[in-house]
Amino acid sequence: MDKYFCEEIKMNYMQIINKHYTFGTDLYNLYISHVKKVTEKALGVAKKNPQLNADLKFIEEAAMLHDIGIFMCNAPTIFCVGKEPYIQHGILGRHILEIEGFSKHSLVCERHTGTGITKKEIIKRNLPLPQRDMIPISIEEKIISFADLFFSKLHPEREKSIDEIKKDISKHGVEKIKVFENWIKLFNYDRL
Repeated sequence: MDKYFCEEIKMNYMQIINKHYTFGTDLYNLYISHVKKVTEKALGVAKKNPQLNADLKFIEEAAMLHDIGIFMCNAPTIFCVGKEPYIQHGILGRHILEIEGFSKHSLVCERHTGTGITKKEIIKRNLPLPQRDMIPISIEEKIISFADLFFSKLHPEREKSIDEIKKDISKHGVEKIKVFENWIKLFNYDRL
């Protein structure tokens, strides 16, 4: 195959962020603060677990972009004045990154919410989402989703404790707590 057809698109996550967020605005500052904390946490988890062979470059890129779709949502408490429900920020982010040519990164956007959202939950709760499983599959997706659970955009200045995360996700069922506890074991989190 001709080498020109196999060229890889170079990822520049700041260029993508700056295309959709205006530098210096409250939303920009909140977005950057949140994604940097998630990225740092995710990279820390990956580096402490070399046996998982996680792709650190991909984690950095995808963690910086995992919430790229929030500006399209209606969430005024976090400076988002779009029209779509916040639950859709993942699929909106997926769409943005697919257009940019980063389909693997786009899956992190779609799958990072909580411990993931199943097709069964979407149907049962009548969520305004496509009826398909949106759960983290790759080790990188799991690491980013895990790291994201520690940081709320409503209180960006602080990191949540394990107990606070469990309390938050328990609202969505005991199976979510089980997934989170499995991630704690997988990532040797008690030893981080």
